[in-house]
Amino acid sequence: MGLTPIKLPYQSAKNRLFGVQPRMSSSFQQIPTFNINDPFSNERQSNRRTSRRNGLPINMLVSQQRRISNSRLAVIIFGVVALIAGLILSSVPWVHYIILKNLKIWNGTLSYHYWQKPGVLRLTKVFIFNVTNPDGFLQNGEKPKLQEIGPFVYRENMEKVNIHFNNNGTVTYQHKKILEFMPHLSVIKNDEIKLTVPNIPLLTLTTQANSLPSILKSSLSAILRFSGLTPFKHVTPQQLVFGYDDPLTSLANTYYPKGKRPPKKMGLFLMRNGTLDEVSTIYTGHNGMENFGLLNRINGMEELPFWKGSCNSIRASEGSFFPPREFTKSDIVHVYDKDLCRVWALRYRKDVIKDGITAGYYTPDDNLLETVEKNPENSCFCEDNTDCTIKGLQYIGPCQFNAPVYLSFPHFYKADPKLLEDVEGLSPDQEKHETFLKIQPRLGVPLEARVKVQLNLKVEQSNIYPTSNFRSITFPIMWLEEGVSDLPENIHRWIYMATTFVDTAVPLFTYGLILGGALLLVAVFVRTYHQIVFTRENIERGRQSILRRGSSMLVNGQHRLLIVRESYHRISNTVQETDMDAQQLLS
Repeated sequence: MGLTPIKLPYQSAKNRLFGVQPRMSSSFQQIPTFNINDPFSNERQSNRRTSRRNGLPINMLVSQQRRISNSRLAVIIFGVVALIAGLILSSVPWVHYIILKNLKIWNGTLSYHYWQKPGVLRLTKVFIFNVTNPDGFLQNGEKPKLQEIGPFVYRENMEKVNIHFNNNGTVTYQHKKILEFMPHLSVIKNDEIKLTVPNIPLLTLTTQANSLPSILKSSLSAILRFSGLTPFKHVTPQQLVFGYDDPLTSLANTYYPKGKRPPKKMGLFLMRNGTLDEVSTIYTGHNGMENFGLLNRINGMEELPFWKGSCNSIRASEGSFFPPREFTKSDIVHVYDKDLCRVWALRYRKDVIKDGITAGYYTPDDNLLETVEKNPENSCFCEDNTDCTIKGLQYIGPCQFNAPVYLSFPHFYKADPKLLEDVEGLSPDQEKHETFLKIQPRLGVPLEARVKVQLNLKVEQSNIYPTSNFRSITFPIMWLEEGVSDLPENIHRWIYMATTFVDTAVPLFTYGLILGGALLLVAVFVRTYHQIVFTRENIERGRQSILRRGSSMLVNGQHRLLIVRESYHRISNTVQETDMDAQQLLS
């Protein structure tokens, strides 16, 4: 009698990894064990072995009919990954990090292109005060009657040139500005209309000459008597803005010390066309967003040369970008403008919606042009005791060739009422004359800006001819509005995506991953449970067990219930040990 080889069951590496029961070959015969006292012992032993092997959760989830189900395994992996990814992404500001990374100024980024050449419709609107009663003012002591003529609109094409990135997280550049007259947006299609305005060079000279000795003032008066100059001048808007020939400015340009020489022509915007001499350096954000967009140096200097103490600070934005409010935690932003000669503080007032994007609404701080008595910090803007005694005025002579030029809001808005009483024709209005900026708080990008300022000439009466009849007064010359109302379409789209859209889409995406992953895993568990419990074998086995455990029958023709109980016998230790030895041999 020969030996018959026993063929062991085959099991792949993947099945071993997940604990799936091996497949039985056709020639493999499992050695049966019997309990003579329990006719169902063999069936119960087989069920217990199967339940022990199939009892592993991972085995039940990934296997189907004792084989790995690749589709089910893929669904489980996808659900777990989605659930973990959703939990991680919902707990870290990953989108915010991406946005700030692309917001920093660096060559090639979207923010760099917007900063270097904004491409926005930047308009400068000029309103000139035409004096309708010059003779009545000089001869009869009348108040000057002012007629506002405007706007004369100029389009400002601006870009940054001579750009150089530094190793300390800053970038150095110069402004290049070109102002182009827009007749279709202006009150008059051409600017050939003649307006009557104060003769700024002459009144500046006579006001400053009050401090000269009497003999010099008499000599100056004799010279001016033969010059043909008058206190008022008739000019076109184009001449007032971009310059006209004047003998006094030409003379000053020749004999004034270098560095203090005014231009040869007289023009309020004369130095704003072309590449500006001023060299600026700002922070790019690479060393921290707290200083993003703020000035680091102007012409190589860390502060302004015009004032005393803290008034020379340049810790301010040049207008393109501001530090995001969530980093600064401040309700105050600072803006520097060369023409304003100082840094302006603007205070957050409220949130507004601009083209579907939330922005902070900023207006000038209430103490910006306050007197020294109420705001001692303004004392460093005062050259003498008379410069800061009137609310609503700011002396800007140091950056206007020491001319007695004062800055205010249009129509003396929020200024001392006495300034309004000295003239006729002004009517301050908050909606028309208030400066404001709408800044997106997360990005620090201005969505809309309106800077509105008025230039005034502060004249002191002098006995020098021909201005001896020109009494002391703060005389309004013109006011202008600079700003941007709409951003380019690509920049607006980017800001909308980075703010409004992200605030809605990111929570939906992250919590959608969590919910989707959880639902997939629950669905797999439910399907697995259904396949294990409600199989055809389990249903048949349950039906047979119910029939064995209890039935009803008729006894002797009477309707009585006969309960047949199944007897249970303890399997002897010898039979159990034999059974276990056989099973160990097979495994």
